[in-house]
Parts: sequence; C-alpha cells; structure tokens
Amino acid sequence: MALKIRLARGGAKKRPFYRIVVAEASSPRDGRFVERIGSYNPLLSADNAERVVLNMERAKHWLSVGAQPTDRVIKFFASANLMAAPAKTANPLQSAPKKKAQERLKAEAEAAAAATAEA
Repeated sequence: MALKIRLARGGAKKRPFYRIVVAEASSPRDGRFVERIGSYNPLLSADNAERVVLNMERAKHWLSVGAQPTDRVIKFFASANLMAAPAKTANPLQSAPKKKAQERLKAEAEAAAAATAEA
C-alpha cells in the first residue's frame, strides 16, 4: 500500500479549499483517505496564519512510515521546517527571448546608455 500526502479539494465553485490528507496513491483525489492532517485555504493572504494549518506530529509520523508528499505539500512542509525545501529549477530555454527580441533589447540598452552618457 503506497501512501501519499496530498491535497483533496473541497469548497464551492471558484472558492477552493483543500484538506491535506494521507491517502492511498490509487484512490481518487477527493475520494477515500486514511487521515486528515491539515488544511490549505488559498483565498487567504499569504501572511495569514490560517492559510496553511498542519498537525505537525501526525505529519512527522506519516513521513517516518514512508508516505510520499506531493510537490505542493513538500512546499508546505518546507515552510514549517519539517523537511528540506526543493531546489529551484531553471526556467526552460524555450521561454527565453528569441533572436530578434534579444537584438531589439540590446539596441534599446545601447541607446539608453548613450543618452545617459550625453546628459
């Protein structure tokens, strides 16, 4: 039985609310779960204490038993100093400006440098 610590969505349409649950990996997202260990309300401001609520003791227990957290839950655990923060990955090269845009940016920077040199 592979266990996951993941989010289960609740709340109304366009008003999401998530429970942080321990569930079997094969069970549906909002379906059966083993235990609820917290909640996440994305509608609250980032500095609000009620945005992410965790039962730290139970989270530590499930991690020690071998439950695997999802990416979003890893971020919550990292902010609670429960585990190491994931390494940030570099942006893909696909999103970088293309050749013409790079030339245009370079020309604009040179023009701005020349304007400041004259003044």
